[in-house]
Amino acid sequence: MTPSWPLPENDPWSTPFAKLLMHKLQLQPGDSVLDIAAGGGIPAFHLAEQVGPQGSVLAIDIHQSQVLRSRSIQGQHLPWLQFEVGDMRFLPPTLPSFNRITGNLSFMFFRPNRFEALSNLVRFLKPGGQIVLTFPSLGTFDSLWNLVDEEMKQRNLVKERKALAEYIEERPSANQAKQWLEELGLEQVEVTEWPLEIFTRSGRDFLEHPLLRGGFLDDIYECFEDQNLANEFMEELSQDTDRFTPLLAQRCAMSGFVPASK
Repeated sequence: MTPSWPLPENDPWSTPFAKLLMHKLQLQPGDSVLDIAAGGGIPAFHLAEQVGPQGSVLAIDIHQSQVLRSRSIQGQHLPWLQFEVGDMRFLPPTLPSFNRITGNLSFMFFRPNRFEALSNLVRFLKPGGQIVLTFPSLGTFDSLWNLVDEEMKQRNLVKERKALAEYIEERPSANQAKQWLEELGLEQVEVTEWPLEIFTRSGRDFLEHPLLRGGFLDDIYECFEDQNLANEFMEELSQDTDRFTPLLAQRCAMSGFVPASK
């Protein structure tokens, strides 16, 4: 029996973003798709099932371990789906053009030159082609960042507070995404934000939360040169999560089409 490849319901982070991506993506059977920052294959497997054997999906990720894991899951299924190691910011000019370019939880990795990376990516779209990228936009977990900033201010942690401000300033916003797509001459530009609540309890549950620690709480720790101070700061912060919950992530999807007469 041939397996089906729906978006996995047990992934609390990638799947909610992928659902927004699929909601915005105008996909047809037979389409060719480039999926960047493919990670563990959410939504590459689902995309491949949607385009069918007449289509193709090239899924790239910078981490070889992710690519090998995805290939292992794939086995002999979906032969029109190909996982390869690659950096989405530096795609080879020999790469063919695609009907659709997708990237789930990808846009934040375009730093430091997001507009340049986006411009290079759009070059690989066919006339009439669509790009859809999702990312946690500016405003994600603001209740936490605001409390961290206030605590740093009260403790007179000047350098740490400056590092936090620089981190927040660097995060992409929905308005930036819309502006950049329009500057690149794309049509039917849409940028949508859907809130997603992340649940956590106090103490170790918060500090070791697999979603929060993987890329968000770590950014707070990196604001500190003294990691002992960072640990003490975060331990105290974790004792009362009611001060910054609910924790809301902003799921953002940016979408645009290359003019058909490109």
